[in-house]
Amino acid sequence: MKFAYRFSNLLGAVYRHGNLSFSKDGNSVISPVGNRISVFDLKNNKSETLPVSTAKNISCVGLSPDGNLAILVDEDGAALLVSLITRAVLHHFHFHKPVASIRFSPDGRSFVVTKENVALMYHAPGRNREFNAFVLDKSYYGPYDETTCIDWTDDSKCFVVGSKDMSTWVFGAERWSNLIYYSLGGHKDIMVGCFFEKDSLDLYTVSQDGTLCVWESDTELDGLVLRKNKLTVERGEEEEREGDEEEPRGEVIRGKGERPKEKEGTKNVRYKQRSKHFFNKQGDFNNLTAAAFHKPTHILVTGFASGIFHLHELPEFNLIHSLSISDQRIATVSMNSSGDWIGFGCSGLGQLLVWEWQSESYVFKQQGHFNNMAALAYSPDGQYIATGGDDGKVKVWNTTSGLCFVTFTEHTSSVTNVTFTSRGFVIVSASLDGTVRAFDLHRYRNFRTFTSPRPAQFSSLAVDPSGDLVSAGAQDSFEVFIWSMQTGRLLEVLGGHEGPVSCLSFSPVQSILASASWDKTVRLWDMMDSWQTKETLRLTSDGLAVSYRPDGQELAVATLDGEISFWNPQSANQTGSVSGRHDLEMGRKETDKITAKQSAKGKSFTSLCYSADGESILAGGQSKFVCIYNIREQILMKKFEISCNLSLDGMEEFLDRRKMTEFGSLALVDEGVGDGDGVELSLPGVRKGDMSSRHFKPEIRVSSLRFSPTGRSWAATSTEGLLTYSLDGALVFDPYDLDLDVTPASVRRQLRQAEWAAAIVLAFRLNETALTQEVLEAVPHHQIAVVCGSLPDVYVEKLLGFIASALERCGHLQFYLSWSQLIFHIKNTILPTIQSLQKSIQKHFEDLSKLCDWNMYTIRYAVALSKQRGVKRTAGDALCDEDSEVMSEASLEETDMLINQKNQLTLEWLESFF
Repeated sequence: MKFAYRFSNLLGAVYRHGNLSFSKDGNSVISPVGNRISVFDLKNNKSETLPVSTAKNISCVGLSPDGNLAILVDEDGAALLVSLITRAVLHHFHFHKPVASIRFSPDGRSFVVTKENVALMYHAPGRNREFNAFVLDKSYYGPYDETTCIDWTDDSKCFVVGSKDMSTWVFGAERWSNLIYYSLGGHKDIMVGCFFEKDSLDLYTVSQDGTLCVWESDTELDGLVLRKNKLTVERGEEEEREGDEEEPRGEVIRGKGERPKEKEGTKNVRYKQRSKHFFNKQGDFNNLTAAAFHKPTHILVTGFASGIFHLHELPEFNLIHSLSISDQRIATVSMNSSGDWIGFGCSGLGQLLVWEWQSESYVFKQQGHFNNMAALAYSPDGQYIATGGDDGKVKVWNTTSGLCFVTFTEHTSSVTNVTFTSRGFVIVSASLDGTVRAFDLHRYRNFRTFTSPRPAQFSSLAVDPSGDLVSAGAQDSFEVFIWSMQTGRLLEVLGGHEGPVSCLSFSPVQSILASASWDKTVRLWDMMDSWQTKETLRLTSDGLAVSYRPDGQELAVATLDGEISFWNPQSANQTGSVSGRHDLEMGRKETDKITAKQSAKGKSFTSLCYSADGESILAGGQSKFVCIYNIREQILMKKFEISCNLSLDGMEEFLDRRKMTEFGSLALVDEGVGDGDGVELSLPGVRKGDMSSRHFKPEIRVSSLRFSPTGRSWAATSTEGLLTYSLDGALVFDPYDLDLDVTPASVRRQLRQAEWAAAIVLAFRLNETALTQEVLEAVPHHQIAVVCGSLPDVYVEKLLGFIASALERCGHLQFYLSWSQLIFHIKNTILPTIQSLQKSIQKHFEDLSKLCDWNMYTIRYAVALSKQRGVKRTAGDALCDEDSEVMSEASLEETDMLINQKNQLTLEWLESFF
C-alpha cells in the first residue's frame, strides 16, 4: 500500500476542446480536458477528473438522457463508453474517421454520430451484456460536405443534421412514409446549430455568418405515418469504397437523388421559411461560433468569436441579454435542464464559465494556466497548492475541491518557481521578469517585491524555515541573492558559482542553503556565519536539482548525466547514487531523426522531491514517467505514467512512416496559423489578425514534483496540467488480514454485545467505509476513552486516517474531534497522520470562524438598528421579522454577549487541537 498511489484529480486545466454537457439534474457540468473529462459539481463546489483517458484529445462527448453513460470520442474517431456511476470503461469502439458531433435520442434507445458527410444511427447500449455494444442501425447520406451539428425531436421520431455545405437535413429515425428526408437551404455560410421546437417539427437553423432561419412544418409529430414494408437497402460504389475500414451493416438512406414520391392517402412533410433574422444588426461582431437552444423556455444562446454572447427569445427573436464574458473565441455553449445556467467554453485560454442569466451573475468561473505550468508548492497543512506558469500567473488551488480561488497577475513574464512560507499564509514566487514577489493569502495582495541591483532572470527560489530569508538564483549572472522578508532589503549577493544556478534548497533544521549549478558543484552556504561557503560538493556532471530530506540529514542532487546522488551535508561525503537514465524512457518527437532509445540517452531528471518519511524520493523530467526510488535499497519501486495522450509531442516510440515523404517528414513543415489544434503563440503586442502566429504541438514533460506534507498524496506539474496522485482512492472493497469469521454480520454481533474495540478492529479488517462509520458512530460518547485505551497500536493510525477523511464529509464534528483528542492523550502517532487530521480540522475551523463572525455581526447590526429606529424589537424580529414580541435593549445586549461567549468557546476548543 505504500506505493499504491492512484490518479486522484487533474487541476490547472478546466477546458481544452470539445463540447460541454450538463448532468441530468443540471447541477454538474462535464468538461473535456485534453484526453480526460472533468466533472464540476456546481452545487457542492467540487471537481473530479474521471480516471479514464482516450488515446488523443477528446473532440466530442455524448451524454445519455439518464446521465449514467457517456461516449467519449477523440480526434481520430476512437470512442470509449464510460459509466459515470462506476467511473469505468464499458466498451471500446472506433469510428475510423474524425467525428464532428454525437447525440443520444431523448428516449435513450439510440444515438447519432456524424462523420464526414454521413450520419450514422446506432442502437444505444442497454443493460444486457453484449459483445458489441454499438450496433449500427441506419446510415443517412444527404449533405455534400462535413456535418457539424445534430438535434432530435422530443419523441425521438426524427433528427436534423447541419452541414458545412450550408444545408440542413431532416431525417426520420423510423420508416416514415411521409418523411424519409428533407433538405433545407437559405443560408450562406457553415451551419453552427439546428434545433427542433418543443413537441414539433418546426426548426431553427443558425449559420456562422450570424443568420437565423425559422422553419415551419405543415405536419405535426402525430401526423407521421409508419411505413409498412421494409425500406430497401441501397449499397453503391461509394459505400463499398468507404467500406475498406468499416462497411455499413444497417439500412442506407440516401438523400442524394429524386425527392420521394407521395403515395395515395399520404402527404409528404413540407417546410416553409417563416422568417429570417440577422444577429449583426445589434452590432459589429465576428463570426457566430456556438449556439444552444432550451426548448421549454424557447431561449436561444449564441456565442461569437469576439467573446460576446446573446440570449434571444424565439420565434419572435426578442433580445433578452447580451454580454461580453471574454476576449477569446467562445468554442461551445450549453444550457442545463432548467434553463437557468449557461455553460461557456473558451479553448483559447482554457476558460470555463457558467452564467446565471436571470440574476446576471457567475455561478462558476475558472481558467487554467495557458501553455505550460512551471512550478508548484504545497501549503504546510496540505490544504492548498500554489502553481506558477509561463503565462506569468500564480494560482492557488484548494486540494479538497480542486478549484482555483485566487489568481495573482503581477508578474509580467514566466513564473519559474513558487513556494510557501512555514506558516502557510505567504506565497513567494520568482519570475524571469527580474522580480521575486510575496503574496499575502489573507488580503490577497502583493505586499513585497524583491529586485536585484542589476536586471537578472531568476530561475530558482527558496525560503528558509523561519520565513525571514528569501533567496533566488539568477541564470545569467551566476549569483544567489538574499533578501529580508521583513524589510524587503537586499542583504547579500552570494558569488562563487561559475555557471547558472539551477536550484536552491534550505535545510529544514539549520540555516544552511544548498545551491546547485551548471558548474558541476553544489555549494552549502551558512546563513549564520557571514554568508560563507560551508562545503562544496563536486559532481560528475551539471547539477539540475537539489533537495533536502525532511530531517535535514541527507541531500539529493540530480545531474545532467541522469544520475541521482545522495550526500551527507555534515561530512560532505556521498552516501549513494541511483542511475535513472534508463527509467525515463522518453518517446521520440515528430521532428527527431533518431529513435526513442537513442534520444533517452541524453535525458535527465530535472525535479526531485523527498517523501514525508524520507524513505523514498520522487524524480521527474522530460518524460511521461515519474519514478519513485527507495533510497536505502537504491532501487526503482514504481513508475507512474503521467499521460498516454498521443496528441502531445514526445509520446511516440517509433517513427510514423505515414508522415514520411521523399522530401522528409511532414512534421517539419511549418503550416502556420492554419495548423488547427495546438497551442498558438503570437508576437508580443499583436492582438488580432496576426500573420506571425504559429501553432506548435506541446511536448510532454514534468516540470515540478512535490509530496504533500501529510504523505498521503503527491502532485506533478506537466503539460497535461497539475496531476495529483493519492493513497485515498475510492476503493469499494480492499480488505486485509481476513479469515472466515470476519464478516459484516460478526461486526454487528460485536456491536450488539457492546464489544466496541473488537467491532472496530473487525471493521478495519474488512475496510469498508460505510461499515467503519457505522461502528464508530455506535460507540457511546462516554466509552470513547475506554475504547481508545484498549485499541491495538496497529489500528491507531488507521483510525486517525479514517477520522481525518470522515471530518471532511460528515457533520458529527464534536464526536470525531473527541475521538481525536482522546487518542492524542493516550496513544502516540506518526507525523503524517497528524498533519492529515490537522488539514481537516483547519478547514472546519475556518468555516466555523466565519460563521461565528457573521453571527456576531448580525446581532450587533440588530442592536444598532433597534437603537436607531427607537423601536424595541427582539433579535429574531431584526433577523427574520417573524415574531412581534417586545424586548428591551439590555436583553439584546445580553443576547449579543451570550452568543459571543459561545462562539469564543467554540473557537478556543477548536484551537486547542493545533
